[in-house]
Amino acid sequence: MDAFTAGILHRIRTTETDLSRAVETGDEFLADVERAELEDLRRLAREHGVDVLPMSA
Repeated sequence: MDAFTAGILHRIRTTETDLSRAVETGDEFLADVERAELEDLRRLAREHGVDVLPMSA
């Protein structure tokens, strides 16, 4: 796995965790920010041929 793939996957997983935490705490603004970030990261991954599994939760 190259550095880009490892980095983007790490950022996606971190953002998924942050999104879950925001939802759990009821912080809708932060949840919206994290959703937008996750969407951008997933788009970037797709554009570079990186397969990303859907979030499990």
